[in-house]
Amino acid sequence: MLMLKPNCECCDKDLPPAAKDAYICTYECTFCAECAANVLNFVCPNCSGNLVSRPIRPIEALKKHPASTQRIIKPHGCDRYRKS
Repeated sequence: MLMLKPNCECCDKDLPPAAKDAYICTYECTFCAECAANVLNFVCPNCSGNLVSRPIRPIEALKKHPASTQRIIKPHGCDRYRKS
């Protein structure tokens, strides 16, 4: 079951469970669309895997399996990965 992390690891933008602009890798590292496209080029900086659109869990399923509340953020953001 996906954790549905609540924020972008780069910029700390809120990404609620229904966010259509959330991207994840196979390890569930989570990024917003802006960082995924313009900073990371859709490559996870943690595992080098590809970033894909995170699925949206239906509201009824969220009641039984809520999203994570644990925020993860890179201490220095993702600027070192920014495209030149």
